[in-house]
Amino acid sequence: MIERSPSSSGSERLIARVWIGHTPAARREEYLVYLRATGVRDCRATSGNRGVEVLSRIADDRAEFVFISYWNSRQSIEAFAGEDIHRARYYPEDRAFLLELPPTVSHYDVLR
Repeated sequence: MIERSPSSSGSERLIARVWIGHTPAARREEYLVYLRATGVRDCRATSGNRGVEVLSRIADDRAEFVFISYWNSRQSIEAFAGEDIHRARYYPEDRAFLLELPPTVSHYDVLR
């Protein structure tokens, strides 16, 4: 499921912030609704955010979510995630959905 693609002009620098989490497969749709109302909404509302993509698949009894957000700069990521940009950002209700809370995220330069 694509929430919004990043801008496609080839001249700007983008940083992709990638988080991976798992919920029980039976709660996949419920978590997606929640994710749109929290992380997707807050990323989009942060200055410097260039888009959000959420990928999901079912593997056995788990739903895997790959949350990719695109950013103009480290400073814009800090505005969303705090000073330690490598730390995952969680909401209080996440514990009710997620099977574990991975402590970190990964960042990548987007090459076009």
